[in-house]
Amino acid sequence: MLAKNREKRVEYMGYFTEYDMYLFGQGTHYDIQNRLGAHPKTVDGVDGVLFDVWAPHAKNVWVTGSFNGWEQQEEYKMERLEPLGVYELFAPDMQSGEYYKYLIETNDGRLLYKADPFAAYCEMRPGTASVVYDYPKFKWADKTWMGKRAEAEVQTQPMAIYEVHLGSWMRYSDYEKDTGFYTYREIAEKLAAYVKEMGYTHVELMGISEYPFDGSWGYQVTGYYAPTSRYGTPNDFKYLVNYLHKKRIGVLLDWVPAHFPRDAHGLADFDGQPLFEYADSRMGEHPDWGTKIFDFSKNEVRNFLIGSALNWIEEYHIDGLRVDAVASMLYLDYGKQDGQWLANKYGDNKNLEAIELFKHLNTLITGRNPGAVMIAEESTAWPKVTGKAEDGGLNFSFKWNMGWMHDFLDYMKLDPYFRKYNHNKMTFAMSYNESENYILVLSHDEVVHLKCSMLEKMPGLGKDKFSNLKVGYAFMMGHPGKKLLFMGQEFGQQREWSEERELDWGLLEQPEHKGLQEFVKDLLHIYQKYPAMYRFDNSWEGFEWINANDGDRSIFSFIRKKPDGRNSLLFVCNFTPVARPDYRVGVPKKKQYKLILDSEDEKYGGSGETHPQIYKAEKSECDDRDFSFAYDLPGYGVAVFLF
Repeated sequence: MLAKNREKRVEYMGYFTEYDMYLFGQGTHYDIQNRLGAHPKTVDGVDGVLFDVWAPHAKNVWVTGSFNGWEQQEEYKMERLEPLGVYELFAPDMQSGEYYKYLIETNDGRLLYKADPFAAYCEMRPGTASVVYDYPKFKWADKTWMGKRAEAEVQTQPMAIYEVHLGSWMRYSDYEKDTGFYTYREIAEKLAAYVKEMGYTHVELMGISEYPFDGSWGYQVTGYYAPTSRYGTPNDFKYLVNYLHKKRIGVLLDWVPAHFPRDAHGLADFDGQPLFEYADSRMGEHPDWGTKIFDFSKNEVRNFLIGSALNWIEEYHIDGLRVDAVASMLYLDYGKQDGQWLANKYGDNKNLEAIELFKHLNTLITGRNPGAVMIAEESTAWPKVTGKAEDGGLNFSFKWNMGWMHDFLDYMKLDPYFRKYNHNKMTFAMSYNESENYILVLSHDEVVHLKCSMLEKMPGLGKDKFSNLKVGYAFMMGHPGKKLLFMGQEFGQQREWSEERELDWGLLEQPEHKGLQEFVKDLLHIYQKYPAMYRFDNSWEGFEWINANDGDRSIFSFIRKKPDGRNSLLFVCNFTPVARPDYRVGVPKKKQYKLILDSEDEKYGGSGETHPQIYKAEKSECDDRDFSFAYDLPGYGVAVFLF
């Protein structure tokens, strides 16, 4: 039998063709996941699995696994294909579901057991093997969603994102299930129903690419082509995406091309030498993170990353990727001291190779997949992150507005008495709003590492914390830019987030937490209902200050609008506990103004004191306007008017 297998293996060599070599060597093999990795095949009536792995520095490579006791056996020795050093083996006796690794003999005689960089599926942690996966036929039912996505202009559509860590959004108790995790299929209906009820348009999933350590939250990736097995199979993950799409909910994924961990089974020193990472440690290592940096100068490495992004978008119908730690890729000296980094050929700190990768990647993804988005978590003032590549930009669809987030949180954490001295923190973002397509974010990073939950960041005690958070959320939802909230922030999670437990859903039995959730829900539905809230996010056509300078009273008033002037919304936000019964707000027209959201509503945990629904503007100068109306503004009051 072994001799027969050997004959078959030799006969089927060369599946990875010269043309594949050429494209991979150029960094333009956009279907590389179909050539490298493990692929069940039937060749001349013989069933088996074809293995291909890129390991140019290796002396020899074998496939080993559950099928042969993890031994080094001659019949599973791979053949080297030149000129790129791709190793190939067709194993006629192999089946889907087998656990495997590549056993790599280095030039200095070491033996390394490495997981497959292109594996579609991985062993459940703490195991680290790859799994041969033959995709069962999956019937997508999201044609309507995908068609509408392709026709939409993404910058003019509503985007209210619910950031979710699947393993801790909801969990089984330890007594009900060993891992505690819901599967992709089990969580689909629960998540979709909640997101839909609340009024979010998208979910952003943390930690889907396979990773070994729960505590990394998915940001130390070892399987760039594999949905994590924590929650099920690749087809189970497709089921989740498909279900969310059928409910008209977009799906975004965190994607981490900035670095990878040193785990022995992973990409680090893959074939005995640096392969996926820069060889020089001044280029190839993050001192602060203890991780490796991809060598963006290698066409094959760029192709590996581009192929991963395409795989998520095209194989799994993902609507967009949020690219983690973009700044660490753009700057050669990111997180490094003098002597720990190398300048580029012009003598400065820009990573020219990473810049070209982003231009190539973003143009390719959005060009091949209309309506898909690429989102940059970029924390500096790098110019034209969302600018067109032909104009020197990076061609991202959106950029996280980290500057707004820091200013907003600095302001919100202040005792209300001191907010008047920091009024500009809440207005500054509008001075640069037109420079990029922004997303306003309050992400998981803001509620971990002793930073406190959003609720606990707020000043005061008891009800004051909830009141502060409500007025803060109202300001955020009204401010130009797409929106992102991390799970639990919508109902006032009190404890910092931990991946080890589910959210404290029991808090919703308390009126204050339920009231906050209702308030956020109504804000989200207002956001989706009125195009003035999102159509012109990065233009002054969509926003107008009524009074940006009322620092002494810490009150902000502004309008979200469309050029046709129809269904505009007036926001009034009071950031102190001082009631202003004599408050008057200037307005642009002598019209009726309908109160559509009032923080004093009893269902939000307010006093229940009723305000009139309709306000008629009168000719009375206020806020440099000819017309105005009076409104009894409570302490920490929020009022949204439609006109």
